[in-house]
Amino acid sequence: MTHVATATESGQRDERGTPNFFTRLIDAPRRWNKFLHEVRVEMTKVTWPSRHDVFTTTSVVIATVAFFGVFFFFVDSGASWVMQHMLSFFKH
Repeated sequence: MTHVATATESGQRDERGTPNFFTRLIDAPRRWNKFLHEVRVEMTKVTWPSRHDVFTTTSVVIATVAFFGVFFFFVDSGASWVMQHMLSFFKH
């Protein structure tokens, strides 16, 4: 079975069917410009949150993290207290 090298829009291909290094190197600026154009087009479609929305959701996240931090501190302290008493009970 033999492989026939073919040319594509990205340039010449070697015997394995992959684009040549120099062809990819020459084609890089065009691909980079196409990528940046697509990024700009997609960024125009983004709906950005308002300052009030960002402030509100940030406040909710901070309050939630603080609540669970305190909650787990007390749960951990209680579990530690129980384990210490159980170990001292069985130690004697």
